[in-house]
Amino acid sequence: MRRGSEAEAGHYTHTRRETKTAPRPAAFAASPQAYTAEHMEAATTWVFKAGDGAMPPALTGRTAEQAVLRRCLVGVSHGEAPPHNVVLLGPRGNGKTALLGWFQQACAENEPDVEVLSLTPSALPDRAALVDALAPRRRLAKLLPRKIGVASNGAAEWYRGDGPRDLAAALIARCRRRPLVVLLDEAHTLPLDAGAALLNTSQQVRGAAAPFLLVLAGTPGLPSHLNAMDASFWPRLGQGLLGVGRLSEDAARQALSEPLAEHGVDIDAEALAVVVAESQRHPYFVQLWGDALWQRHLAAGTNSITEGCARAAAPEVTAQMADYYRQRFTELEAENLVPAAVAVAKLFERNGAADASDQAVDAALADAGAADAGACFATRQALNRLGYIWQPPSQQAPARWGPGIPSLMAHVLRQAAVPR
Repeated sequence: MRRGSEAEAGHYTHTRRETKTAPRPAAFAASPQAYTAEHMEAATTWVFKAGDGAMPPALTGRTAEQAVLRRCLVGVSHGEAPPHNVVLLGPRGNGKTALLGWFQQACAENEPDVEVLSLTPSALPDRAALVDALAPRRRLAKLLPRKIGVASNGAAEWYRGDGPRDLAAALIARCRRRPLVVLLDEAHTLPLDAGAALLNTSQQVRGAAAPFLLVLAGTPGLPSHLNAMDASFWPRLGQGLLGVGRLSEDAARQALSEPLAEHGVDIDAEALAVVVAESQRHPYFVQLWGDALWQRHLAAGTNSITEGCARAAAPEVTAQMADYYRQRFTELEAENLVPAAVAVAKLFERNGAADASDQAVDAALADAGAADAGACFATRQALNRLGYIWQPPSQQAPARWGPGIPSLMAHVLRQAAVPR
């Protein structure tokens, strides 16, 4: 699997997955009649992965997040209980799902004795489904005594193959037999009762020194959602609260140039500058651009991508980006947040798409009609939940708000027909 750079390999040296892609063919014409079978195989290869959670060909710019996850994996693999869960937090399209995929593969390649369970909220509609996922009856029947005894909450519970179960005791038994990592994507949609049980069970299992790690990933509204579960201990994450935002300029360049170089294609500095600027370093947009450039390279029959090629691809990519923007705008409309979104977009436009304080955001919302401080707070939280604005973690106080995607704000201004 692609890692971005040798420095990012850290504790582990991962071997890259072999692919069935044909060796790079010589330059060929764009006419389908001119394609050989070898050419067609190369032409249909998805070098860049612009989609919903697909692993990018080069996972760049996530060194800090990967280091935290590796450290937890090493501890679990040695029978230790990490002192905290891990929460990946960021606006959509920034690669949280890809990072979970990377970690799942890291577990399989480097610590095969660690079991990985990947869950989704749709599979956990209630606490009973959570119990069935974490403590399957048939599996745990061999691990637990017929009488569990007194549960951590003081209630006497018994396990007889089909009776009530103390989830924490069952999971402790499971983890002591084989360390367990649980990955839960889209955690901001997790039902509250299942979420409360999951958080409390994680604390109890790790408190019993059983090797268990819970990794949650969600949009910027996830902390508010977890707060609603009345598990007041969850924010004590230490290094485990990880913001997954836009890439740095260097990481965005690497995400484009490294996969192309692996296929014998060069991209010049001017073309990279165009793509980095137009994509605004948003990982999903970087993949859109990469795919468009790859297709243009195939059609042109050259092994070099220039600034002219990048600018020629711009209309196609910007149309795809506009499709994404329209979906986000529809969400704002559905919650009657367009006036607030326009006011905040104007604020960030004046600031040059920089960050803004609570007070500045609230002043903009008041201008848009928020009646009082409570209304400003509620609107601000609604925009945060949708990822329109967010507060990246690990900031020094006072925390500042930033745009989820600056170019989305520009689209909101255009769509709302606001004079600029």
